[in-house]
Amino acid sequence: MSESAPGVSSWNDRVTTQFKAGDLRIADRFDRSQLLLLHTKGARSGQPRTSPLAYLTIDGQMLVIASAAGRDTNPAWFFNIVANPRVTIERWVDDAIETFEATATPAESDVRNRLWPKITSIAPGFADYQTKTSRVIPVVILTPAI
Repeated sequence: MSESAPGVSSWNDRVTTQFKAGDLRIADRFDRSQLLLLHTKGARSGQPRTSPLAYLTIDGQMLVIASAAGRDTNPAWFFNIVANPRVTIERWVDDAIETFEATATPAESDVRNRLWPKITSIAPGFADYQTKTSRVIPVVILTPAI
C-alpha cells in the first residue's frame, strides 16, 4: 500500500489483521461492526488495494467518509474509487464476514450537504476533521451490486 501517507500502511495492516481475525475491538478504537474493508484497484497502478474504513448507514445508504483525518488531500482510496468505482466490501454481520461487490459513488454536493449534519451528529470526529482542512471532505455512497 505504497500510496498511503507515512505510517498509514502499518496501521492499516494491523487493523486489517485484527478485523480478519474477528477481534471485537479493533485498534482499541472501533467495534468491528463499525468497520469495513474496502478493496479497490489502484488508480495509477491498477494493483489491488485494501483500506479499512469506518462506515455509517444513514437513510438506508452505506457511507464512507474520505476524511484523511483532516489532511489537505483526499486519501488514496478516494482517487482509486473515482478511477475505478467497482469495489469489493467486507464487513462483519453478526458472527461472519459478509463480502459483496458494490459501486462507490462520491455524493453530489446537494446530497453530501444533506448527509453531512447527520454524519457529524453520529460521528462528531468528522466535523473536527473538516475544521482542519479547506477541502470539502467527500462522502462516498457504497451501493451493493445487484
